[in-house]
Amino acid sequence: MVNFDTLESAREFFYKDKFAVDTGITLDELTEEYALCSLELTDGHRNAYGGVMGGVIFTLADFAFAVLSNQIHQLTVAQQVDIHYLSAPKGDKLFAKATCRKSGRTSSIINVDISDDAGRDVAQFIGTGFKL
Repeated sequence: MVNFDTLESAREFFYKDKFAVDTGITLDELTEEYALCSLELTDGHRNAYGGVMGGVIFTLADFAFAVLSNQIHQLTVAQQVDIHYLSAPKGDKLFAKATCRKSGRTSSIINVDISDDAGRDVAQFIGTGFKL
């Protein structure tokens, strides 16, 4: 059972997530099986060395995790998360695709793969959601 009937209703709900929205993250696709979010990179997302801040990548992954976990069961909160940074983004846009590995009675495990528009694997995020 899904909690959002349409992509627009999910966007309207998650528009209240001001930090992600103000960062520039968008919700592009949402089904029962996955959530796809993206972010156009700007100079405001970069560190002193010109690389994309790790916190930006984490925020994108965390947002995709939140969208999918709350599509599965509302209200779900993050209980534990882990991120592995694989390589620096080379493109101008990041994508986060969240998929559910397990949805149990009280928790869910969500994997989020982050890549860029150059086809580069940027990070892998694994989150445990606690169903309230």
